[in-house]
Amino acid sequence: MAVNYPALIWHNGKIKPWAEATTQVMAHALHYGSSILEGIRSYETPKGQMIFRLHDHMTRFYNSAKVYDIKLPYTQAELEAACREVIKANKLPKSYIRPVAFRGAGGPLSLSADAPIEVAVGAWEMGAYLGKGVLEEGIDAGVSSWQRFAPNTLPTMAKSAANYMNAQLIKMEAITNGYVEGIALDTSGNVSEGSGANTFVVRQGKLFTTPLAAAILPGITRDSVITLAQEMGYTVIEQSLPREILYIADELFFCGTAAEVTPIRSVDRITIGNGKPGPITRQLQERYLSIAEGRAEDRYGWLSFCNQPVTAGR
Repeated sequence: MAVNYPALIWHNGKIKPWAEATTQVMAHALHYGSSILEGIRSYETPKGQMIFRLHDHMTRFYNSAKVYDIKLPYTQAELEAACREVIKANKLPKSYIRPVAFRGAGGPLSLSADAPIEVAVGAWEMGAYLGKGVLEEGIDAGVSSWQRFAPNTLPTMAKSAANYMNAQLIKMEAITNGYVEGIALDTSGNVSEGSGANTFVVRQGKLFTTPLAAAILPGITRDSVITLAQEMGYTVIEQSLPREILYIADELFFCGTAAEVTPIRSVDRITIGNGKPGPITRQLQERYLSIAEGRAEDRYGWLSFCNQPVTAGR
């Protein structure tokens, strides 16, 4: 999917033109992957543009920084304001927002502690992440030969750029094999997640999803789906899931900020259910989007106004 990148980027405290938001080629992050990031969506609503769970995403951003001892030079409130500011600067009606923090150039290249921390926020328009029509029709997925990380290797609870090298291998293999997306297993051979989305199984009217110990990112959308499913009266079980449950599931779906709630219609060319998005997936997808798009009451306080004033003095 081609990205129409923004004309303006928030970089190290200022809105800058694309060409001026640069870093040095010897930046530590470019050589060693010392970068953390977030992905956030804003939606057009009847009340104006709203950002979905901005505070929760930025809390995860700060947690990722803590894991990697990246000392962010801005407060969380300042970076939340930066997300709003870059949307307004680019005059976007709705957007995908990308905060990123990384170790720049300075000091011995191999010593991360000596590198300055740079922070940027970009925003651009994004449709369905996995392709046109996938929310309505579902996608074909394949189980990857690449596993997620073993415990005590790379921290999967941190959303770091280094983790996405693994995700790229999963995604590239899936596309080579004729699928839209891959599903990774953990080092025990149980289901982990997709290359960039959490996975849910629907079986006999219950929802099953993999636990944090399955080397997954603690997804904000995953948490939203669990909340909404329980609100709707469904039982949600977090447990280890063997690979074969994917093939005998009544329904499957991915969820994530970019993926939203995307049905999976086949895995390894084995049809899931009747090969169409199932009723529970449909209900959860509609419930999720109805809140994000302002068509239903935001009873959980997940939405924040894009046009909220920028923090004074930043």
